[in-house]
Amino acid sequence: MVYVSLVHLYLLLKGQRYCMDNGNIMRISGKMLYVRLLTILGNNITVFLSIAFPISLAHVWKLYLTGIMAAIGNRGTVTEAAGFKVEEDVNRLRGAMKGAGTDEAAVIEVLARRSIAQRQRIKEAYKQTVGKDLTDDLQGELTGNFENVVLGLLMTAPVYDAYELRNAMKGAGTEEAALIDILASRTNAEIRAITAVYIKDYEKNLEEDIDGDTSGMFQRVLVSLLTAGRDESNTVDEAQAVKDAKDIYEAGEARWGTDEVKFLTVLCVRNRNHLLQVFKEYQKISGRDIEDSIKREMSGSLENVFLAIVKCLKNKPAFFAERLYKSMKGLGTTDSVLIRIMVARAEIDMLDIKAEFLKAYGKTLHSFIKGDTSGDYRKILLELCGE
Repeated sequence: MVYVSLVHLYLLLKGQRYCMDNGNIMRISGKMLYVRLLTILGNNITVFLSIAFPISLAHVWKLYLTGIMAAIGNRGTVTEAAGFKVEEDVNRLRGAMKGAGTDEAAVIEVLARRSIAQRQRIKEAYKQTVGKDLTDDLQGELTGNFENVVLGLLMTAPVYDAYELRNAMKGAGTEEAALIDILASRTNAEIRAITAVYIKDYEKNLEEDIDGDTSGMFQRVLVSLLTAGRDESNTVDEAQAVKDAKDIYEAGEARWGTDEVKFLTVLCVRNRNHLLQVFKEYQKISGRDIEDSIKREMSGSLENVFLAIVKCLKNKPAFFAERLYKSMKGLGTTDSVLIRIMVARAEIDMLDIKAEFLKAYGKTLHSFIKGDTSGDYRKILLELCGE
């Protein structure tokens, strides 16, 4: 049993990372704190933090924890390993990196078959036992796409999303696909957690970075999504749904040119159930599916982000199935997309993504990955995919 007092929690959050475990003082990382807190406080954690700390500190940490909890679903192919023994996993990883060469099979068996929470415990125990950072050691041993998957697995969900967004904007050029895939598909809680982590890890403001790397209406849509202000209730206002459908129609198909702001106002603000009704009303008014109209009225990154928003609202697993299919079809593979989705969704909804993939393309995701990748990279992706 772990005992954490107000003083211990304060010290942890301030960077003095120690707690009591069976009467012994133990060092614990900030990234491991959420596991300990969840064990002790369960669903009362946010209430506790609000009482225990000043609002600014409580707010930032609540965002981080909420993002982690929100990102864990119950339709993943990766689940908590039964009989988990952190010391055995640490020893296995140490052995895999001893001497000449690396036992990649051991790395895969340990990291691809453990949950995010279990991997965080492995990272902390490794540092305590070895005195080195597991991520640093693995970086020195692995290369290429296999390394990218392994390093992604060692991160919590909001940390990984922030990392992907940072990489998408770092250096010359911007990977708009990463910005779209992440911001169009995450919940309000997840986006708030990402922005908090981005500031913490990179000492930069995510909105400012996006402003500096994008432009025009595409930029405005991303900034709107970043506010994490979408209505997440289940309320459907029938009259408003008809009005919203008419507004979108009159902003696009019914006029010369397109008033993209109208699309933004409706698609980035209304709740999912309401928008599904809007899409039905739009079909009645225009005789077209909303996706077809977006394709007709827009182009480039703006078209892609609006389509991603609509597709995620309709069926998020189907959206990711399509992204995976397009990353592997034809000559070559868009590994950045393939890795990002396989790592990010493995513990959330990969079972549903696999079902949608089979339904849409008549082949299993497993077979596509097997035919499009090779070596240890293939092996670890197939572990995340499951049979």
